[in-house]
Amino acid sequence: MNLPLLSLLIFTPWAGALLLFVLRRGLSAGLARALPVVFSASTLILGSLALGRFDPAVTGMQLSENQPWITALNVHYHLGLDGLSLLLVLLTGVISPLALFASTRSVRNPAIHGALFLLLQGSALGVFLALDFFPWFVFWELSLVPAFFLIKLWGGPGATRAAYQFVIYTIGGSAFLLLGFAALYAAAGTFDFTELAALTHSGALAGKLGGGFWPQAAFLGVLLGLAVKVPLFPFHAWLPPAYAEAPTGTSMFLTGVMSKMGAYGFLRILWPIFPAPLHAAAGPLLWLALGGVVFSAFAAMKQTDLKRMVAYSSINHLSYCLLALFAVAASGPANPAATTAALSGTILQLFNHGLSAAALFFCIGVLESRASGLRRLGDFGGVRRAAPVFAGLCGISLFSSLGLPGLNGFVGEFLIFRGVFGLAPWTAAVATLGLLATALFLLTFWQRVFHGPAAGAGVNFRDLDAGDLIALVPLIALMFALGIFPQLLTGLINPLITAWAATLP
Repeated sequence: MNLPLLSLLIFTPWAGALLLFVLRRGLSAGLARALPVVFSASTLILGSLALGRFDPAVTGMQLSENQPWITALNVHYHLGLDGLSLLLVLLTGVISPLALFASTRSVRNPAIHGALFLLLQGSALGVFLALDFFPWFVFWELSLVPAFFLIKLWGGPGATRAAYQFVIYTIGGSAFLLLGFAALYAAAGTFDFTELAALTHSGALAGKLGGGFWPQAAFLGVLLGLAVKVPLFPFHAWLPPAYAEAPTGTSMFLTGVMSKMGAYGFLRILWPIFPAPLHAAAGPLLWLALGGVVFSAFAAMKQTDLKRMVAYSSINHLSYCLLALFAVAASGPANPAATTAALSGTILQLFNHGLSAAALFFCIGVLESRASGLRRLGDFGGVRRAAPVFAGLCGISLFSSLGLPGLNGFVGEFLIFRGVFGLAPWTAAVATLGLLATALFLLTFWQRVFHGPAAGAGVNFRDLDAGDLIALVPLIALMFALGIFPQLLTGLINPLITAWAATLP
């Protein structure tokens, strides 16, 4: 009997959410805080089992589960795993229990909070594993519900407005996404990503869609839906308030995992199903990605709210991924070495940014909790003297985000710039302005908060306790491990990247 490992990955967190909701009134406070973390950790355990069964040399989908669901619409419950999906599943397995543990120690009503968080976690995993648009879209939309309530009910003073803005933007993008796939289904009669990609590769999908406006309209609908989620500049306005107002654990998950859903959609859907329209639109899209790299970095420089600073930094780092993808789409297979570098860097950046950004949001949560809600740049000074352990670990997280060699953030950014310089040199040259601005605002953060004489909330600042170390040290350890041994990740994706590069139009 084959174990339905991918279904277990998705539905074990949901089973935990259901259990917590049903038993919420009878659970002790300690159990209500511990159970969500236990169910959340199931993703890492099951993901490790999937890793053990995964063969990197096989570039197709593995551990597949495919059952008819709604036969009248040709909808299948189709799950599958490749190197891209596996890395994002493992990222979710690392970030989720740490983010939940960071929240549950102090959050009010921990059973309901934990149930919503587990529902969000299972939905994200469904997005990374589903290969039929119908269940994929169900998971995509379901993720909005728990995220909305986590922000609204446990967030900061502006949480209600931020939560509604987040939902309105994302639902608006999803409407275009749904219309785009409705056009695909009407033409091809299937929602299956692999079947649609095969039809595209054979040239049959273009004929089914017909000429003129319809192929471009379907492409534009899918593009807009994914662009809002990443977000691609200028569809980013929802992200800084949502990340800033969310509680610490939710911010860690939003930036570490949920922000990867849109970029994953570009690689899983837009890239294989719409290669020709993506190539035609790559020029303008390169400008938008470049705007995200540069403008968000300079916007971060202007922030005095530390959470908003890191939120804009997240836009900047994800825009590097889009810059690489659009550079490859614009250039095609003209430079194979640059193409494979750009694609490898994109996937590594998705994983490594999740670690460093989640760690930074946790560090800001520590500052905020120790300072009774203060988190502005001028509220602290000299924290290093009072809390040297915290200063050291936060400094590692900052330098990881900065791309310091020897830490995980360097590898992905280096490969992205190596690839983009070979494909679109002028965009890479302009994008270095984003690197400069990133160094300026992160080093300003480091200098103002941790150095100089103790001032403001930095006076008598309490250092990390055992619970804080449990949440932060695993992320720091992975930053060093993946900075020194990036082959731990690249070995899982190199054959897949080579296969992708060979099929470029």
